[in-house]
Amino acid sequence: MFRTRLISGIILVIAALVLILTGGPVLAAALFVISLIGMHELYRALKIEDSGMSPLAMIGYLGCVIYYLLVFLNQTAYTMTVVLAVLILLMAVYVFSYPRFHTEQVTGVFFGFIYVAVMLSCIYGLRSMENGMFLVWLIFLASWGSDTCAYCVGMLIGKHKMTPKLSPKKTVEGAIGGVAGAAILGAIYACAISGHFDSGVNHAVSFALICAIGALISMVGDLAASAIKRDHEIKDYGKLIPGHGGILDRFDSVIFVAPVIYYLAQVMTGTFC
Repeated sequence: MFRTRLISGIILVIAALVLILTGGPVLAAALFVISLIGMHELYRALKIEDSGMSPLAMIGYLGCVIYYLLVFLNQTAYTMTVVLAVLILLMAVYVFSYPRFHTEQVTGVFFGFIYVAVMLSCIYGLRSMENGMFLVWLIFLASWGSDTCAYCVGMLIGKHKMTPKLSPKKTVEGAIGGVAGAAILGAIYACAISGHFDSGVNHAVSFALICAIGALISMVGDLAASAIKRDHEIKDYGKLIPGHGGILDRFDSVIFVAPVIYYLAQVMTGTFC
């Protein structure tokens, strides 16, 4: 199991490396496909697509298609229109087919659209910014990096359970190690790419702070995905990635970290350019 998980993890890192370096249409298309798969996994977990395709789910998928098309065409001013249109269409189907669907199904579809498609699109948004090729890696350092550090520290010295009912294996020591590890990785990364940024600014401190904040958010994303699985009594969201589960099992923390670092980078654009 460990060998399978390790091999899958290496392949994921290589795939992320290729996609991020390539950027543009390739990255946008990859995120679009990942979003559709992730939404399908979530809709199935929430039993929205428990027995065939649901009209509600179709609206969610259609919203994802249009949303990513606008993002790719750099027409982000209209993305909020798509979000509102998805909500209105969902409510229209809900009321005109009443009582076929339940409120929980409507909110579940809309939640999936925002949670997966919209939040993941921030990876493309950050990659498209000035110096985005370098900044976008902060997302993965803060999510996958902190997760690895938290696991190692937790295994070595973890004693105090952080959320015993939700995730018994996670410890307070591991969480601290994850945040500290992400900060250190951010500082090291800043030193490694310092030649691409303004030499008059201490980027090591900025990157360390961003990665530390991202690591904290990463824990929320990880635990949120676990809470949904426990509520619906499933072990994994899928079996697409051997040793890891589904898309949401591997990208649960990335989904939460991406928008946070995207907006932090926007706020601090002057620092990074």
